[in-house]
Amino acid sequence: MPSSSHRPRKRFGQHFLHERGVLEKIVAALAPSTDDFIVEIGPGEGALTAPLVEKAESVEAIELDRDLAAQLAGRFPALTVHCADALEFDFGRFPPGMRVVGNLPYNISTPLLFHLARYADRVRDMHFMLQLEVVERMVANPSTAAYGRLSVALQTRFNMRKLFHVAKGAFRPPPRVESAVVRLEPRRERPVIDWRCFDDVLRQAFSARRKTLRNALRLSAQDWAALAIDPGLRPEALTPAQYVSITQLLERQK
Repeated sequence: MPSSSHRPRKRFGQHFLHERGVLEKIVAALAPSTDDFIVEIGPGEGALTAPLVEKAESVEAIELDRDLAAQLAGRFPALTVHCADALEFDFGRFPPGMRVVGNLPYNISTPLLFHLARYADRVRDMHFMLQLEVVERMVANPSTAAYGRLSVALQTRFNMRKLFHVAKGAFRPPPRVESAVVRLEPRRERPVIDWRCFDDVLRQAFSARRKTLRNALRLSAQDWAALAIDPGLRPEALTPAQYVSITQLLERQK
């Protein structure tokens, strides 16, 4: 295990995972092999990095903290470390079939998931430690309190499964919230749509949860009739497939 000499920095949302049993469960879920290309986001002190570099020949890490990035580069000579902000990182530079893993900073987890969703066609799978509430939003069903823009954006692109919960004490310092590990695998058959248009539709629809679809999206009565969707419904009532249908209608109108 790495030393605990590094003082966690609040501005980076650092909570270092240290419990060996949890680390072993993550590695078992990932089941890395020698020919995998693995990208680790937020490796921190390298607790998860160590077993990854032992099992896979190609591991690259993205770490915003310059001190930690330097320590990781010195500790793991075979590891390529990118000292960069994952929110702005171009994951398209990595080869198709990459496997992404990480204990994501909870303060940026939602925007980071939206950013990573853009690369669904280039990943084999993703395994993340996240705030439990975020994982529940990711896998939520329509017409439930947790269902929203994030649910639709990810469920349209990925099959997702919550793997296991993680207690607060597994981290240094302990976060204020419970955590969970989730697996995302790109859907084999994803809709052929303008994904930017799709994301714009979701942004408009969920801009105000109390609005009805009629007030959130600029579609005519004829459009809603053609879609067979009641415009008096609220955005959280629609399935991902229905949002795909709305996007396809807007594309045809262009």
